[in-house]
Amino acid sequence: MLKPCIIRSFRIFDFPGNQTDLPVPLPQSIGLSPRDNGLLAALPDSEYDYLRPHLKAILLQQGTSLYESPTETHYVYFPTEAIVALMCVMEDGKCGEIAVAGREGVVGISLLMGGYTTPTRATVRMPGHAYRIRSAIVKEAFSHAGELQRLTLHYTQALLTQMAQTSACNRHHSVERQLCRWLLLSDDRAPHRELSMTHELIANMLGVRREGVTEAAGRLQKAGLITYHRGRLIILDRPGLEARSCECYRVIAREYSRLLGEPATTQPY
Repeated sequence: MLKPCIIRSFRIFDFPGNQTDLPVPLPQSIGLSPRDNGLLAALPDSEYDYLRPHLKAILLQQGTSLYESPTETHYVYFPTEAIVALMCVMEDGKCGEIAVAGREGVVGISLLMGGYTTPTRATVRMPGHAYRIRSAIVKEAFSHAGELQRLTLHYTQALLTQMAQTSACNRHHSVERQLCRWLLLSDDRAPHRELSMTHELIANMLGVRREGVTEAAGRLQKAGLITYHRGRLIILDRPGLEARSCECYRVIAREYSRLLGEPATTQPY
């Protein structure tokens, strides 16, 4: 059963304003590179050089909504550290996560497919850096049928696979297996091994009861696969976590690897 979509009290950084504030602009001298994003890194220099002057470094706060249905948005985001959850929201406010995007891809894919709005919500699950660019500029580059178009279409297919597999997983597999799949996908996209998550946030993403997540996380911790304390979750045994997960994670990871050349995991264990 889906739970009301509550995103609160998960902020890691101390920023002024509420969690729905606009992304925080960053100076260009922060030492980050757009090439830390997988799609931008795979572009040939000519296509990358066209986009580079228009990419704006920003810091995404946890809980920030990048777009919501049916509001029109004009920006596309290339995460380099942040992880963004794509949420399906019901009329009564209940919601569930249908996919996750991070440094391997792009947020706002519907804009490149010709749409100006989307029925989903994009919410920052883990804070971090990203690069924002006006959708009109990316659409112009996309229309030239170059490498950006090929990579974006491949990414879209991988994202659709993730959505379909997530839907099946949430319907047929236990909370523990769903949690394993969720943690592995997050770990693949995180720049470090530590995930800042509360049980309530995980429950909201999975659309299950918080008590179920607490019990499942407790079993994983007892097995020595993770450690969790006050919102700080660290994966200690990734192979063990993969063995405990259902086939859904492997299906998703293989499709990303096949289409984008990404390894099944980016973490050194």
